[in-house]
Amino acid sequence: MAVQAAEMGERTTMTSAITAAGLRKSFGGKTVLDGIDLEVGAGTTFSLLGPNGAGKTTIVQIMSTLVHADGGEVRVAGHDVARDPAAVRAAIGVTGQFSAVDNLLTGEENLRLMANLAHLGRRDGRRRVRRLLERFDLTEAAGRMVMTYSGGMRRRLDLAASLVTRPPVLFLDEPTTGLDPTSRQRMWDVIRELVADGTTLLLTTQYLDEADALADTISVIDHGRVIAQGTARELKARIGGDQIEVTLTTPNPDAVAALEPLVKGRVQVVDDGRRLVAPVEPGGGIVTTIVRALDDAGVSVDDIEFHHPSLDDVFFTLTGHPAEPEPIDDPDERDELQEVPA
Repeated sequence: MAVQAAEMGERTTMTSAITAAGLRKSFGGKTVLDGIDLEVGAGTTFSLLGPNGAGKTTIVQIMSTLVHADGGEVRVAGHDVARDPAAVRAAIGVTGQFSAVDNLLTGEENLRLMANLAHLGRRDGRRRVRRLLERFDLTEAAGRMVMTYSGGMRRRLDLAASLVTRPPVLFLDEPTTGLDPTSRQRMWDVIRELVADGTTLLLTTQYLDEADALADTISVIDHGRVIAQGTARELKARIGGDQIEVTLTTPNPDAVAALEPLVKGRVQVVDDGRRLVAPVEPGGGIVTTIVRALDDAGVSVDDIEFHHPSLDDVFFTLTGHPAEPEPIDDPDERDELQEVPA
């Protein structure tokens, strides 16, 4: 039995770069993580998806040894986070929500500093810095102080700094927050290249389209719990096929009763009662049927349309509220560490 358990543990380590079981954390009596279970396959992108305050950043802080868990077990790159934090730190790179580069140094100086801290030889360090500057399209700006960089350039430099040691596991905590669309797309391209090269990437995001575009597996986090997990396709399939969206001229309590006999599931009421969303069977003149039913009920309609399910729909179905950022009132979302291990 012990041999079998050992073999299972070895198999998990070989195929999973990150595992968490029963992860718990509270701050000041408030539960931030309430029994999180995760498994991230080696060489894949895993996304923690949820609004501010869901617990995403606390998970990353625990996995990167910056915060102690109250309970549960975490292994990163085959190492127990609590028992061997030094080995974990040697195997990971971390890019947080806020840039960690020095504004008073040039881009190249920032990377050389990281190379020196990693004890790379002079020649190897310079070679690594040069390649990273080229890879992240920062060669022309290498001699400029970082305070002159755009937001997108800072984020790319920050990511480059986390890759100086070629870590097999990389944590990206909301890497595109605040970026313009062009910079965001460039960051997505870099992330795809890293995973194609074999890096295991755990990405936290509050952007549903980002998780949809990048992640092999998505774990939906809400109030410190995993409420769903799977591929984007699997999560979308959970709410059924097409949906219909009806925008009313003014809120009308009779609209839901008129729609319910014609749809496949619960009618969701959003936007202060002006918008109704429900799953439907495609085809069969359903739009005409719905318009007639609403008209017969005396409900005035501004617009009606079909759309395929998105991760926004999934999140709403699972949580009962939109996936919009919540007020930042949880400690895991503040720009300061709550607890640093000795």
